[in-house]
Amino acid sequence: MLIGLLPVLVMTDSHKPVPAASDVAKLAGVSQSAVSRTYTEGASVSLKTRTKVLAAAQQLGYRPNFLARSLLKGKSNIIGVVLGNLENPFFSQILEALSASLSAVGKRLLVFTTTANAEADAQIDEMMHYRVDALVLMSTTLSSSLAQQCQSTGIPVIFLNRTGQFPACWAVTGENKRGAQLIGQHLIECGYQRIAFMAGFADSSTSSEREQAFKQFLQQQGRPLPMREVGHFSRHGALAAARRLLSLAQPPDAIFCANDHMALACLEVAKFEFGLLPGKDIGIVGFDNVDQAAWPSFELTTFTQSVSLMAQKAAELIVNPALIKSQAQHFVVPGELFIRSSTTGKTKQTSHTKLTA
Repeated sequence: MLIGLLPVLVMTDSHKPVPAASDVAKLAGVSQSAVSRTYTEGASVSLKTRTKVLAAAQQLGYRPNFLARSLLKGKSNIIGVVLGNLENPFFSQILEALSASLSAVGKRLLVFTTTANAEADAQIDEMMHYRVDALVLMSTTLSSSLAQQCQSTGIPVIFLNRTGQFPACWAVTGENKRGAQLIGQHLIECGYQRIAFMAGFADSSTSSEREQAFKQFLQQQGRPLPMREVGHFSRHGALAAARRLLSLAQPPDAIFCANDHMALACLEVAKFEFGLLPGKDIGIVGFDNVDQAAWPSFELTTFTQSVSLMAQKAAELIVNPALIKSQAQHFVVPGELFIRSSTTGKTKQTSHTKLTA
C-alpha cells in the first residue's frame, strides 16, 4: 500500500499538456533560467522577477516537477519509509515525529505499508524508482541481496525500533534490555509471584531483546522462568493470548507484554472478561508509553520509548552525509519506567528505579 504520493502529473483533466517552465517564462517575459532560479532555494533572483514569475505560474496553474529536478541534482530530498504495523499507535506517533524532524530540513516522506514483520523487498524495489535519498524500515525487514543493492547505490538503510541483521544498516532503538530489567524489578517489588511474558513475533529483535533480558533478570533474582504466550504484536493476537494465560489452572498474577498495544488489549480481557482489577488482582505492564497508556481508563505501567528522540536521531543520520557514510552503528535512546495503577493500584508521575545488583 502506498501512502505518500509524489506531486507528479503529466496531463490535466482535459488531456492537455500541463504548463511548462517555458510557458511561464513567455508569459512573465523572463528567461527560462529565471523561472528555474525562482523555484530553486537559495538561488539569486530579483524580487521583481520573482513576483512576475509567481504571478504567471499562478495564472497558468504551473507547478515545478520536483522529481525531474532530482534527476538533475542526484538528490530528491525524499525519504522512503516502509511501515509494517499501522495497527500499533506507537508507529503512527514515531512516523509523525520523523516527518516533523525531516520537514524542518526540507525533506519529505514517501510511505509504503506492508504486512507486519514481513520482508519489504517489493515495496523497497518500487520505492527505488523514486530515487529516495534514504530508507527507514519500521516493523519490517529486507533481504540480504536488496540490502547489498542499497549499499552499492549509496542509499542508507535505517532500522527504527529494530536492529538490522546486516552490518551496513543502521539502527535506532529504545532501551529494550534495561527497560525489561526495570519492569522485572518493579513486578518483584510489587510482590507478584506468578509472572508471565507476552511476546510479539519470534523473529523480532525488539521482542527477543525484551524477553531475554526479562527472563535473565528474573532468574538472577531466584525466580522461575515466566509463563509465556505470543500475541504477535496485534490486538487480536493479544486478546487470544491473554485469554489463554488467564484461563490456566494457576493463572499469572502479573503479565509483561512486549508492547503497549498488546498490554492495552490484555487489560481489557482481565477487567471485562475475567473481572480482575488491574493493580490489585493482577499487574499488567507494557512497553513504549503510547499516548493511550496514560488515559484514565487504562493507567498502564510501561517503559517509555521517546518517539521524539528516536525520530531526531534517525533524521540526524539522514541529513548528515559524513555520519551516514561512516561504519554503521546501533544507537540506543534512553527511556524511563512510568509506574501507573495497572500494577500498583495508584499512579506515580515517573520512576527513577535503579537496578539492584
